[in-house]
Amino acid sequence: MILVDTTIWSKAYRRRKIQGKDLGILKDLYNVLDMEEELLIGPVRQELLSGIRDKHAFTNLAAKLDGFNNYEVQLDDHDLAAEYFCICQQNGIQGSQTDFLICAIAYRYNMEIFTEDRDFYHYKNYLPIELYRT
Repeated sequence: MILVDTTIWSKAYRRRKIQGKDLGILKDLYNVLDMEEELLIGPVRQELLSGIRDKHAFTNLAAKLDGFNNYEVQLDDHDLAAEYFCICQQNGIQGSQTDFLICAIAYRYNMEIFTEDRDFYHYKNYLPIELYRT
């Protein structure tokens, strides 16, 4: 399984124009989806849906997201995410709660993280995570 970050889902489902390197990223995402290797977690889903003002667009995106492999976050995932936050903070690296939750789940279940968020490259210096590379 590959844990797909908000940055990738957003390119596929929230952007109107796709061009340049985004075309390659979307091709990679569709390959992951074809293999049914994608994983979507609730906090990423929430980030994707947040800020959509149009109710019809919100409902359409929520329905599309229903079709993907979902993982229910466990209490241990939150504990490990908090530990990762502390490790990074002690090393001068800041990040979001969702990012550290992604790192924790990916580590616990030996998954790669598919992201374009450069912060994950900083986390990788201190956390045992693997990033999806095509």
